[in-house]
Amino acid sequence: MPPKKYSPIEQLLDVMSQLRDPEVGCPWDIEQTPETIAPYTIEEAYEVADAIASGDMDQLKDELGDLLFQVIFYSQMSREKGGFDFDDVAEGITTKMRNRHPHVFGSARKRSPQEQNIAWETQKAEEREAKAKKAGHLASALDGVAHAFPSLMRAQKIQKRAAKQGFDWPDLGPVIAKVREELQELEIEIEASSPTQRIADELGDLFFASVNLARHLDVDAETALKKATEKFERRFRYIENDVRSTGREPKETGLEEMERLWSKAKAQE
Repeated sequence: MPPKKYSPIEQLLDVMSQLRDPEVGCPWDIEQTPETIAPYTIEEAYEVADAIASGDMDQLKDELGDLLFQVIFYSQMSREKGGFDFDDVAEGITTKMRNRHPHVFGSARKRSPQEQNIAWETQKAEEREAKAKKAGHLASALDGVAHAFPSLMRAQKIQKRAAKQGFDWPDLGPVIAKVREELQELEIEIEASSPTQRIADELGDLFFASVNLARHLDVDAETALKKATEKFERRFRYIENDVRSTGREPKETGLEEMERLWSKAKAQE
């Protein structure tokens, strides 16, 4: 009888098991916990996003492998303590997707994209309700918005959830006015030389109001800031290159010259 041929996922599970083996495994892998691995998971997710943005499919394949390894890592650590394993994770998401798509896997009629979005949100609300009941407290529309999300992303998600409950302005006017109001309050605290924490609070309010404006404009705040940062980076690198071509460093030039070069870089874009 020929030896059993293990699937790629079985081989990966075996690799993870050996890496965590207390006798012959890797010392670094053995000492990890879910808490120490979490930052790497976030990092890997961002690297997947970067690979998608670059259009490099080979890079995307590699990054997806790294992200999958994170799932395997958590599953192995849980299994070692008698908790869930990778099969439980796969079974759980399979069940969830089947339940959320009865028009595909059940007897429900076909839905339009709009109808599916409504049904999806309804299903997720029911899941939040069930989780809250199990935990012994009332469900909130804001439940399930992870604290680990980037701040802009989390703010936009929180606002979207609240808006679905009717807590939202109907048009842009009050939204823009709120941004102006928060900016004025920040200026007052700055002019009064208020404690740093009060200034930070007002600055946070300004950020939050700006995210709300982005949401009303159907703009993803996280993506908008990312692109703005990339634009700043391009233009500043232009300044660096131009100044260095004269044998100097940017810090050796005046602000007026750098602003002139900034305007030149902007014009070229």
